[in-house]
Amino acid sequence: MTKQFTADVLICGAGAAGLTLAIDLARRGVSFRLIEKQAGPFHGSRGKGIQPRTLEIFEDLGIIDRIVAAGGLYPPQRKYRDDGSFIESEIAEHAAPTPAEPYNMALMIPQFLTEGVMRERLLELGGRVEFGYELVGLEQDEDGVTARLSGRAGEETIRVRYLVGADGGRSFVRHALGIGFQGKTLGVRAVVADVVLTGLDRLAWHRFHDGAMDRQISLCPLAGTELFQLQAPVQLDGEIDLSAEGLSAMVAERTGRNDIRIQSVLWASAYQMNARLADRYRDRRAFLIGDAAHIHPPTGGQGLNTSVQDAYNLGWKLASVIGGASATLLDSYEAERRPVAAKVLGLSTDLLEAAKRGDMRRGREVQQLDIGYPGSPLALEKPGRMAGPSAGARAPDAPLRGAAGQPIRLFALLKGTHWTLLGYQVKRETVSACTGLHIHRIGPDAELVDDSEHFRDAYAVSPGDWVLVRPDGYIGAFVGSRQVDGLTHFLAEQGLQPPP
Repeated sequence: MTKQFTADVLICGAGAAGLTLAIDLARRGVSFRLIEKQAGPFHGSRGKGIQPRTLEIFEDLGIIDRIVAAGGLYPPQRKYRDDGSFIESEIAEHAAPTPAEPYNMALMIPQFLTEGVMRERLLELGGRVEFGYELVGLEQDEDGVTARLSGRAGEETIRVRYLVGADGGRSFVRHALGIGFQGKTLGVRAVVADVVLTGLDRLAWHRFHDGAMDRQISLCPLAGTELFQLQAPVQLDGEIDLSAEGLSAMVAERTGRNDIRIQSVLWASAYQMNARLADRYRDRRAFLIGDAAHIHPPTGGQGLNTSVQDAYNLGWKLASVIGGASATLLDSYEAERRPVAAKVLGLSTDLLEAAKRGDMRRGREVQQLDIGYPGSPLALEKPGRMAGPSAGARAPDAPLRGAAGQPIRLFALLKGTHWTLLGYQVKRETVSACTGLHIHRIGPDAELVDDSEHFRDAYAVSPGDWVLVRPDGYIGAFVGSRQVDGLTHFLAEQGLQPPP
């Protein structure tokens, strides 16, 4: 007889999306199994750009300093002319960090290093990846999911409350659920490879023949390693020689230089670029996240970041429902995340067209700081906002001072698994304490002081206003002093009520 509820959640796929979800569930005390059909960790650099919004998530998950220490900033891009001369420019627009946006630039870190840091964090929280295990069948009923796994010791059947497919673009979970994957192949095939080479310095991202798809090639020094990442469009059909000799010949042909030599290839892939979006992100008790739900061309560094944010959105909702909140909370996952992926697909595709022309430029739109959920059922405004961020927007950071005199960042107060309620110049007794809700009051005579008025400016608040921040760092509600009853009702809908 099948054992009842081996775990609360089965996560299929241990890439960045699956690891993010596992870390989030682990720190919330939710039981899970994280399986990966590959025999060991991924060793390639495929997703090497971490955008500012994802860095904020990594801060919350407790890995930001390790990630930054393991990576580095993007070097300038060096575009070579046919005569061997070149021009240099920054790959993205430079912007100084601000009190509201502490991370201003994309970080470069190869995917295998990112995932290594995440596995380390997961072990600290008591979780681990089970490599060499593959989902081979699933059945759902109203209470849970029965999953058949194939592993090193043969097949086993387990019972879980929820199943999450984080198993990539060819997702078994998506196919098993019969969910369509609409989109198109973009008519571009490319090689990406992690190589050891000689003949180039590590001070720039070396680019040759930008805008010429038959001759284009780039060689980027991978921060945190001694490797370079080679990228080059190739013909749509036929075998590609991915050996050191084959890639050296490609480099020589496309650069016109014989001094650049590939010494070894640690990982290489030839792939077709696609832009596809799952018709649905959910089928009853099964969910899709990451590449299982959307795949993008690599331009703009959006894929891994969008995947991490899918998991970050779903994790706290699964934990809340498993903990007793209304199951309708899970309906908001697809409602919030699918429109985001649709926009990101459009952005990545537009950037691909710019890359074909040789004039791709990354602006603020790739940083993902402006992504929000303004139409979400989890967004309350009473009264409606006339200025500043709206409910559903990302919650800005702000420097504050504790009443005892020590500085503290708002992000430090938001960090963790809880909801956060911020009252600006409010009376202490206005809102009752709830389990899972941290309440902080900001004002001249309160526990926190906004000396520089950065909080007031970032949130556009007036005396008596309350700001509710969700566990994933988005604003759930703005309410004025006369609408506190509406806030109490909203909190109760999320399962946050005063003790009896």
